[in-house]
Amino acid sequence: QVQLVESGGGLVQPGGSLRLSCAASGIIFRLYAMNWYRQAPGKQRELVATITSGGSTDYADSVKGRFTISRDNAKNTVYLQMNSLKPEDTAVYYCNTRSIREYWGQGTQVTVSS
Repeated sequence: QVQLVESGGGLVQPGGSLRLSCAASGIIFRLYAMNWYRQAPGKQRELVATITSGGSTDYADSVKGRFTISRDNAKNTVYLQMNSLKPEDTAVYYCNTRSIREYWGQGTQVTVSS
């Protein structure tokens, strides 16, 4: 079965950096676009970044220039490098992919606070 396992979240001060990882199994990883979503308390889940199977990327306006999505097909892993973090980036971050259905990881908490 498909599994997505996120890691790398934590507590960081404003202006700091974190790198999230999502390890995938049960899919031919190189063929799939991968997404990072986030959900803050009381808010809807939002798409943060996407990377296609070919390596093209797209970002939400709120994170452009600060976040970078990348993938390592040899490791079946997608990353989200987050720089210049702001308190409003605080959320649970989820890894996602889609085929005939959607698949989600369990999420990893990112808290930006002084």
